[in-house]
Amino acid sequence: MPKQSTYTAKLPDADGIYHYTTEEDGIWSDLYQRQMTLLADKACAEYLDGVKLLGLKPDKVPQLHDINRRLNETTGFGVEGVPALIPPSRFYELLSQGKFPLATFIRRREHIDYIEEPDIFHEVFGHCPLLTNQSYANFVRRFGEKAVGLGKEYSWHLFRIFWFTVEFGLIDTLQGRRCFGAGIVSSPNETRTAMERGESEFRPFDLMTVLRTPYRIDIVQPIYYVIESFAQLEAIIEEDIGARIRDAKALGDFPPAFEAKAS
Repeated sequence: MPKQSTYTAKLPDADGIYHYTTEEDGIWSDLYQRQMTLLADKACAEYLDGVKLLGLKPDKVPQLHDINRRLNETTGFGVEGVPALIPPSRFYELLSQGKFPLATFIRRREHIDYIEEPDIFHEVFGHCPLLTNQSYANFVRRFGEKAVGLGKEYSWHLFRIFWFTVEFGLIDTLQGRRCFGAGIVSSPNETRTAMERGESEFRPFDLMTVLRTPYRIDIVQPIYYVIESFAQLEAIIEEDIGARIRDAKALGDFPPAFEAKAS
């Protein structure tokens, strides 16, 4: 069940344009420039190439129709504007259709370093660049199809795959370990934790291990999983995910690598 957001989604005008204030453009600019400087030697080449392919710029919040057009031209993926928080069933349905849901608001300045619900900076700057990579886009679409097919009973464990790849994934490259998950590339604190501080645990991506790993959304991640390639993700999602989840449930979760959230 989606939580109540403190933000209100922006709606387009009759021409499909979303209007952002000078202050909102300034927040985008500050976020963009800070992260691009930080990611220059930390993000994988596919992500950085995607930023260029999408034509992302620091001067203003990008328009949804521009992102949609550029993604369609590269991998056939697209985007669709949504409220800040949508039900998981709707989220999976959109992914299965090759559409990434985009929250259309941008965070307020008091939330510039961290916002729990996704905003347009997290969605566009974090998620969309890699959707210009065909293997990655194929993985995201198939993930949505698997989620729709398996249904609610499997949703909780299934999302762990998404969490440890699309949101907080790392990849081994010839230049060393690099980040690609949206929760890392859109957050300075997460970027530094994953790529500089060495305080977390780094594990090779193994589907059964991932399915048994609990996580918290409101902390810097104590565990990251590292893939070998985006083609590996394409292969993983073609496994019998339902059977693997049933096996993971039978084995049980690993002990959490974090303290329980205070109630």
